[in-house]
Amino acid sequence: MAFVPRPVSEALAGACFAPDYASARARFLAAAARAGARVDVFVNDLAAGPDGGSLSTDVAVLGPADAEAALLVVSGTHGPEGFVGSAAQVALLDALAGGAASPPVRIVLVHAINPFGFAHLSRTTENNVDLNRNFIDWSAGAPANPAYLALHDALCPSAWTPEALAAADSARLDWIARNGDSAFVDMTSRGQYSHPAGLNYGGSGPEWSNRTLEAVVRRHLSTARRIALIDWHTALGERGQPFFLCFNERGGPAWERACDWWGRDRVETTGGFGGAARPNYTGLLFHGVQRFAAHAELTGAVIEFGTVEMDDARLALQADRFLRFDAGAAPDALKAELRARVLEAFSPPSPDWRRSVLGHAIGIQHATLEGLAAWR
Repeated sequence: MAFVPRPVSEALAGACFAPDYASARARFLAAAARAGARVDVFVNDLAAGPDGGSLSTDVAVLGPADAEAALLVVSGTHGPEGFVGSAAQVALLDALAGGAASPPVRIVLVHAINPFGFAHLSRTTENNVDLNRNFIDWSAGAPANPAYLALHDALCPSAWTPEALAAADSARLDWIARNGDSAFVDMTSRGQYSHPAGLNYGGSGPEWSNRTLEAVVRRHLSTARRIALIDWHTALGERGQPFFLCFNERGGPAWERACDWWGRDRVETTGGFGGAARPNYTGLLFHGVQRFAAHAELTGAVIEFGTVEMDDARLALQADRFLRFDAGAAPDALKAELRARVLEAFSPPSPDWRRSVLGHAIGIQHATLEGLAAWR
């Protein structure tokens, strides 16, 4: 089947992409109303927005309550990456409001599952937790990542000066020379549970966003027996192009279904990590949905849109962490520069980039609905 990207005008991209979390939320809720969706609001009482205002995850639900097939679309798992997912969700709602044919399935759109990160333009939650490493089985304890211990200081410099960055990079390159690129990508990406102020910290228990997603699945997908999942992300892959990370069993029925929906060449790509092997991720949102909806078959993927080179994305992660923990006395100009770096890595303001990713997202969502309707 494979999806077909849709042409997107500058006006459509401008209507779907918002400048901040509050605007994105307002556009999502307005689109949900136009589409006649039922809306469920989950307020995060543990955190506040930059202006002290409330933060929430909003869920728009359409389609039969007893449908056995359902589409689950999640935005904002990694804070500022939510701008793309929000735009894709708004585009889908407006297509349905405009009379686009919808198969007899349930559609559940989870907007800003990590509202703190979205509002504060930080990849992590209010507890500096990488939400996409938080969905482990906490009863079994957190997995170890001993390699991270050796490089924590180099990955998390407490000063953002040329000297400090050069020393950190020297230690990083020395480690790579001894252990290899694939080991470095795996160590930094898989998740770590020992350093709360570190990179890709998976937490010490289920985050508010984790518990909220479980409530969403149990409340709105309890009758579903077949679930298609899209978790929208950015950074990995070729700039402006989709990059698929399917976590179904390779070669199994769900994997083959994903290949049918989105194209085998895209699902089975070995790219995306600069020549390194795919990391052994722990605690993915995908795994959480599998547990929460154990009664159903799940086919889905983390779908990324490429932004910057891997080294630039890594520096953006380090900048995000520095702003969170060590930038108190830093000059305002440096803070502004680092915030711009974070946005460029996770939500580039380029109109051409936005038009490209939205066109692909619309095509992917349409193909997924078609595939879901045909899935028996």
